[in-house]
Amino acid sequence: MLSAASVPAATAALNSAQIVASAVSQSCISWRVSGICYWLFCTPFGCKVRTSVKVTHFIPQAVVSVYHAPGGNPWQEMAMVSQSTGGLENSITGALAGVSAGGGNSALKMPGQRKTNLHFKYADAFGHPATSLIGGSISGYSCRSAATPFVPYFLSTLDSLVWRSGMPESLYPEALIPGQRELGSQAAANMWGNVYPRSGFVTQVDDDKAGALVAQRVADIITRTGQPHVYQPLTGQRSEGYWPPDAVKENTGTRNHKWQRLSPQLSPSCAVFPDGEHPAAADANAAFALWQPYSCCQRRGQRFLYSSDY
Repeated sequence: MLSAASVPAATAALNSAQIVASAVSQSCISWRVSGICYWLFCTPFGCKVRTSVKVTHFIPQAVVSVYHAPGGNPWQEMAMVSQSTGGLENSITGALAGVSAGGGNSALKMPGQRKTNLHFKYADAFGHPATSLIGGSISGYSCRSAATPFVPYFLSTLDSLVWRSGMPESLYPEALIPGQRELGSQAAANMWGNVYPRSGFVTQVDDDKAGALVAQRVADIITRTGQPHVYQPLTGQRSEGYWPPDAVKENTGTRNHKWQRLSPQLSPSCAVFPDGEHPAAADANAAFALWQPYSCCQRRGQRFLYSSDY
């Protein structure tokens, strides 16, 4: 029987140095002065109010890779990590169905029927290697990131039971009621698919859009706590003078996230999905950088009073 660990990894198209270099993008960082923070500063001689500048900017949080076969992560340094967890996936799926998980076809065809547009994708989310370089690099003028470089926040092979079955999310109202939690919209003629259930199966003609939709699902999971998946939450803790981003939500513009395409073609700018037509990779593997907005200000007193936004 062919195990996932014995499947050769696909040729990696991306490395950490390229990912770090891609993060130096003014379009993605979008740094701006967004307001003023007020602090109460006290000494034995009395108290006074001090102010500091409030800044807002995006930080690359995670690299989300989407691929069609075990070990196919296009991020070179992380490909072996993805591949090594395939043994556990086989143990889970083998115990349930008596078959190897495997992979290979990016679109499935039912015997005796026409080809469906049902794709199955593996997915990983690792901390962006430049997250600490962009976040917190200049005290008072850049915000610290809640992410840690190279930390695995999601590996679909470890979440195999839910990632392949779609349960229990297939029974959620978001999955059953048309119009809820969908990426794009029918009215705007840019419907890419449903976010729920957040599994590896996607019905989509375009493989690029299928990959982007899966990446959106992964971001939706990891930026929340208490989800019915095996993952590590990527969430910040709000504190005085520090405002981490809200959870990722589709169709909200750049309010809580945006994406930078890394593979198969590296983009110097960021956008939100749906972001138009893009050619799919020949090997059906893709990688995206998840960026999220932070706001912060430098502490200038013992007590934070309030902030005002421009």
